[in-house]
Amino acid sequence: MPERPDDATVTAWALAAGAGDRAALASFVRATQADVHRFLVHLGRAGDAEDLAQETYLRALRTLPTFAARSSARTWLLSVARRVAVDSVRAAVRRPRNLDLGEDPREVLDRIHPRSGAQEAVLIRALVDDLPPDRREAFVLTQLLDLGYAEAAQVCGCPIGTIRSRVARAREDLVRALRADTGVPRSAQR
Repeated sequence: MPERPDDATVTAWALAAGAGDRAALASFVRATQADVHRFLVHLGRAGDAEDLAQETYLRALRTLPTFAARSSARTWLLSVARRVAVDSVRAAVRRPRNLDLGEDPREVLDRIHPRSGAQEAVLIRALVDDLPPDRREAFVLTQLLDLGYAEAAQVCGCPIGTIRSRVARAREDLVRALRADTGVPRSAQR
């Protein structure tokens, strides 16, 4: 797996792309697409992540010439992705779709024992998806995408302390949910 380019390099590519450099644009997209996709998968339904990522890049490319590098390009792009996800939720509320009535992943996992690493990953994904949206967003940005608290605060448009609090609460929620799922007795949960 290739190394993830540092934020200064990604920002330089974004600035060059905004000035019309096509090679820099390709490098910028390659360097950020995995983070954008992972972030969007956790903000919405996994099946919508590709479409939301495409919309993120369409919006970002329209405004890339005005990108002023007041934050890193990665942070700026994740802010765009967040707005795309929020707009998608608003649109879904206005036009409800048919609900996916597939099986709950936890019910499927309950029938299978012991769990493999892949099953654990599915369980953890389901537990992260069950977090309240603000906690899930802060957790994904800081713990899965490795953004610092300051960058995550910029993406979410809130103070750093709020991000720290949301991440701490998300961790508590996940630990509690994991213990409940694995049948750890309540007395051993402290």
